[in-house]
Amino acid sequence: MKVLKQILNFYINSSIHVAFSCFSLVKITYLILNISADNSIAYFAFFGTIVGYNFVKFDALARANKNKMRIQLKAITAFSFISLLIVIFYFFKLQFTTKISATLFLVLTILYTLPFFPNTKNARNWAGLKIYIVAICWVGVTVILPILNSGISFQNFFYIIALQRFLLIFTLILIFEIIDLKTDDPHLKTVPQQIGVKNTKLLGFGLLIVFCGLGFFNSNFNFQFLELLFNFVIAIVIAIVIAIFLYFSNENRSKYYTSLWVESVPIFWWLLFLFIQ
Repeated sequence: MKVLKQILNFYINSSIHVAFSCFSLVKITYLILNISADNSIAYFAFFGTIVGYNFVKFDALARANKNKMRIQLKAITAFSFISLLIVIFYFFKLQFTTKISATLFLVLTILYTLPFFPNTKNARNWAGLKIYIVAICWVGVTVILPILNSGISFQNFFYIIALQRFLLIFTLILIFEIIDLKTDDPHLKTVPQQIGVKNTKLLGFGLLIVFCGLGFFNSNFNFQFLELLFNFVIAIVIAIVIAIFLYFSNENRSKYYTSLWVESVPIFWWLLFLFIQ
């Protein structure tokens, strides 16, 4: 049992689980738009998420329980380095415009992690901005990059899909912020810190209603009713799942509540697509 727990902790701490979530959202974008899936983008997003997330949290992970985490940190470092090599390999397989956009999101990730100027905080610690930066990066990687690399034009449906994806990520992050309310620096001014847990949940429920409404239109606008209905029903199911997690979220939940179960929502969404289709 102890070995299984160690494996699970490595799976979560090395960002493999969140990478699967990102991979799933890329696949969903291709399914919604009815365009051929590009494994180069999917794998770039998967391994890029591992590198990006481990880069962001490496310092915090290294400072926490150094003695206990020493072996795991070495393993995560080695795994991250291998993932970086794979990211570079798939980066050169992307279209030129996709490379430019991917580089911009990389810069945003670095800005999120490291201060650009002396005696300043990184973007992660900018009051109230953390949730928006993370959501924008996820929309960029899981919506913008797949569309750019496929060569299709940005039409009205892009904005609907991008907005729906932003609302999904934003609401999921609200759950994380509720769970982390005890440990977050008060100067971060997270949503729960500013409006309280109850109002944060109400905000999340409201965003999920909009998320469901957009689900009826997040196709490539060929107006096939059954396809639109299919997307709408799936959006409702996903919204219900997130609403349940949001409703039961509180400061006393374990790390697995968010890092394992909440982050599984995109994976469940993708599997639901595959199962119904």
